Amino acid sequence: MADTEEENFQSQIDEIEALSSIYGDDWCVIDEAARIFCIQVSNTLDHPEWTLCLQVILPPEYPAAAPPLYQLNAPWLRGEDRMTISNNLEEIYLQNLGENILYQWVEKIREFLEKKSKTSTPDVFTAPSSKAMTEETEADDDDIASSSELFNDLLTCSAIDGAFDALEGVSKDVPSVVHGDPFTDRRSTFQAHLAPVNNPGQVKEVLNKLYENKKIASATHNIYAYRIYSKKTNTFIQDCEDDGETAAGKRLLHLMQILDVRDVMVVVSRWYGGILLGPDRFKHINNCARNILVEHHYTNSAEDSGKHAGKNRNHTKENKKRIEH
Repeated sequence: MADTEEENFQSQIDEIEALSSIYGDDWCVIDEAARIFCIQVSNTLDHPEWTLCLQVILPPEYPAAAPPLYQLNAPWLRGEDRMTISNNLEEIYLQNLGENILYQWVEKIREFLEKKSKTSTPDVFTAPSSKAMTEETEADDDDIASSSELFNDLLTCSAIDGAFDALEGVSKDVPSVVHGDPFTDRRSTFQAHLAPVNNPGQVKEVLNKLYENKKIASATHNIYAYRIYSKKTNTFIQDCEDDGETAAGKRLLHLMQILDVRDVMVVVSRWYGGILLGPDRFKHINNCARNILVEHHYTNSAEDSGKHAGKNRNHTKENKKRIEH
C-alpha cells in the first residue's frame, strides 16, 4: 500500500469503530473486506415513525480523494425526498473534502427525518405505492432478491451522485429528454423516458426535469438506471433505482448491460391501475426501455458507439414526444 492508501485505511478503521460505538445495533457490517456497511436511521429512538437505511461502500481513496458510494433505501423514499437527501449529502462532502463525513451524513439524514415527522405521516405518504407493494408480495415472492443479493449489487449498482462532478470538473448542462409511447395493460400504464448523460450530476438534473411534469411526478413508480463510460479509468459508472418496485431497477440496469449501452439514462414510469400484473410488470418495464433505446440508436455495439454518439444526441433532440395529459 502507498502511504496515502494506508492513511485512508486507518482513517476508515477509526471512523467505523467510532460509528459502531455511537450507533450500536443500528450500525451493521455487511462485508468488512469489501468495506460495505449499513446503518438504520430513524427520526427518534423511542418511537420511530420514519426510518431509512443508508448503505455505504468506502473506496480506497476515501476520505482523502473520493466520497463514499452510497444507496438510500426506504419504502416511502421517492423523487423529491430522495433528491433533497442526496443534495444534502453532496453538500456535506463538498464542504469537507478530504475529511471523514459518515457521522455528518447520518445526522443530516436524521435531521431530515425529524422534519418529515412533523409535517407528514407514514401512512398517508406511502399510500400511493402500498397497492403495488402488496401486488409484488402476493404475485411473485420468488422474484424478490434476498438481502445478501441486494448488498452484493451495491458493488456494481451504487449511488455515486454528483459528488464526483466536483472532482472531474464536468458540466451540469441539463440534457434533452425524450418520451416513449405509453403502453397500457389491465389499467396499468408504462412509459419510458430517455436522456443522454455524461456524468452523475446530469442524472439528477434529468430527474428534476422529469419531476416538473405533474403526471410523471404522480406515477406510482419511476424506475431508472444509467450507464456512463469513463475514458479515464476505462470503466462504467452506473446506478439503478427501484422507487418501490422491488428489483425493477436492477433488472433494468441488467438489460442495459446486456445491450452494452453507454452514456444514457432510462426512466420508466408506471401508473398502477389496481389490477395485479405479477411478473408481467417487469416484462413491460424492460420492453418499454428496450424500445426507446432501440428507437434512439443506443443499442449499437461498443465499437460503433463512439461513432454514433453525436448522432444519438442530435436524433434525441429532433424526436421529442409530448406526454399526453
